[in-house]
Amino acid sequence: MSQITEKVAALEEEATSRIQAASKKEELNELFAKYLSKKGEVSSLMSLMREVPNEEKASFGQAVNACKNNVTKAYNEKKEAFEKEELAAKLANEKIDVTLPGNTLQQGHINPYYLIIDEVTDIFLDMGYEVVEGRDVETDRFNFELLNVPKDHPSRDMQDTFYISEELLLRTQTSAAQAHTMCDKNPKGPIKMICPGKAYRRDDDDMTHSHQFAQIEGLVIDKNISIANLKATLELFAKKMFGEKREIRLRSSYFPFTEPSVEVDVSCFNCGGKGCAMCKGTGWIEILGAGMVNPKVLEMCGYDPNEYSGFAFGVGVERVAMLRYGVDDIRRFYQNDVRFLKDYVGK
Repeated sequence: MSQITEKVAALEEEATSRIQAASKKEELNELFAKYLSKKGEVSSLMSLMREVPNEEKASFGQAVNACKNNVTKAYNEKKEAFEKEELAAKLANEKIDVTLPGNTLQQGHINPYYLIIDEVTDIFLDMGYEVVEGRDVETDRFNFELLNVPKDHPSRDMQDTFYISEELLLRTQTSAAQAHTMCDKNPKGPIKMICPGKAYRRDDDDMTHSHQFAQIEGLVIDKNISIANLKATLELFAKKMFGEKREIRLRSSYFPFTEPSVEVDVSCFNCGGKGCAMCKGTGWIEILGAGMVNPKVLEMCGYDPNEYSGFAFGVGVERVAMLRYGVDDIRRFYQNDVRFLKDYVGK
């Protein structure tokens, strides 16, 4: 064996032994660069071909190829061993014990706030009402002026209303949607609509008050509409909402946009009108305000009060929900606590 051939054999033995002895992947990568890269020592052996006698060139070439194949084989085997070790470690760390109990997710349900809105909406849809979308940001004209709220009315005070500018504000009542509807429909005749939505007032939040709350406004405009129609409508609503045995009573009140105006009470569905803690011993629970549309409102919105009349009512959603479900704090409707919401599954 010539000295050059011995050099090839020595390099092969050195490279394979060092590769087999590598203890980590980074070391193996360094050995690959040293021996098997394009400028590595094994690849450089072919540059010695010019020093080999012609009669030995064939055997020298075969020896270099065998060296390269053997070193490459040793490298691939070591690389595969490292990859198997990494995979085994990864599987051990990510092992899942299928016998362990799974995580229990708390299930909530539709907020009773929306249950009431959906239920009231369905009742009036069955009566032939249409649902109108209102606007959270309103103008002074539609929120106050067209509803016969004078400039010096307390609800215009900054303590009650969230003003954005002199003319823009967050609506204090969904009644603004009634003014929009009357102006849009006029002079096309009858109106029969409800508007569910939020209203906003500057108020201190506590168990029974919130700076934002929901109302469902109703409006009927047509010829020969009387307070008897209003009472019949609200009686039907109360029976569908609270049970067939419920009765209502109307008490005189005042709202700028209705005349006459009434507060509407329903007989207590907890005690059947006998008197209990829920109704404070009276046998009655106040649920909404209503009245005949003020002729001034009709006129300002383009209706002839001598030809048309109508009634309006407003249901407080949270109040009805608190009574229906025995909720003691209005803030619970806005806290998104699944421990609270789970109680209404199936209701």
